[in-house]
This record gives sequence, structure tokens and C-alpha cells, in this order.
Amino acid sequence: MERKPIPVYDFTARPYHLFDRQWLLLTSGDFHKNHFNAMTISWGAIGFIWDRPLLIAVVRPTRYTYEFANHYDTFTVCAFPESCRDALNLLGTKSGRDGDKIAESGLTPVASQVVAAPSFAEADLVVECRKVYWQDLDPSHFLDPSIEEFYPHKDYHRAYFGEVVGIFKA
Repeated sequence: MERKPIPVYDFTARPYHLFDRQWLLLTSGDFHKNHFNAMTISWGAIGFIWDRPLLIAVVRPTRYTYEFANHYDTFTVCAFPESCRDALNLLGTKSGRDGDKIAESGLTPVASQVVAAPSFAEADLVVECRKVYWQDLDPSHFLDPSIEEFYPHKDYHRAYFGEVVGIFKA
């Protein structure tokens, strides 16, 4: 499938809808080495820091994708049509440690345009990112004590700041 590039300053999105209602698929690794993993995410941010467009994705250290996000310099975030909801649910609840959940999902990994991390043929939107910073969330910095409720196992997220190096639409 040929994807149309979208210049970053021409990109428009409903970020709250993308993350919370549509869900996204975060993938890190290297497509050509066939070494990657993906997980569904519903937390993150899109913005502008350090004179560059960024996408921030958060991953708990207990997730298999965490290992890939730490090891590799790039990641993709893909949005899908509603018809892929079951696949995204599977990719968000099963671990790649236990088998080939990507094959089980029925989604098709493909080479991305700019980065080593794969994207997916079925995706409506692909955001390709180069990791520029990471930070572990520190619970001593939570100003609202209710945030701690999201961490009953003390598995605080690591935030990955990815410079957006390509945006592509189906």
C-alpha cells in the first residue's frame, strides 16, 4: 500500500480521540532483522519540545515491548480503522514473550518509510519516531495523589520522547 506523506506542520489530529478512543499500536525494533514487538497504547502525548515535533509514548517495565523500546532507537505509532479493534485488543492484552501475538492478530508488519521499526499495512495513520529522550516516572513527583491508583504494582511507566521524522496516511 502506498502511503501519502503528511508534512508535520500540515498534520491535524484529534489526539485525545486517537489515544483514548481509537487506541494506537506502538512498535519498536527492526523490521529487516525480524526483531520487534508491538503493544496497544492509550496513553501518550503529541507536542513540540526542543524545537522539534515529538510524540511521547509510555511503557511499563513489565511489558515485553519495554525491552525493544530501550534497545532500539526508533518506534512507530499506528492508528487503525475500527475493523481492527479485536486485533488491537489482542495486542494490548497478550505478551509477545508467550508467542507470536502479531501473527495471531492478523495484522501485517511492513517496512516503514524512514525508521527501522515496522509499521502495519492495515494502519490508517503511521507516525515514525526517532527516540531522543526517555524518563522514568517518579511517584514522588505526583502532585495529585489519585495518580498512584494507576500503579498498584509500583510498575511506573518509562516515557519515551520520539522526534516525529515522518507521518504517513493511507
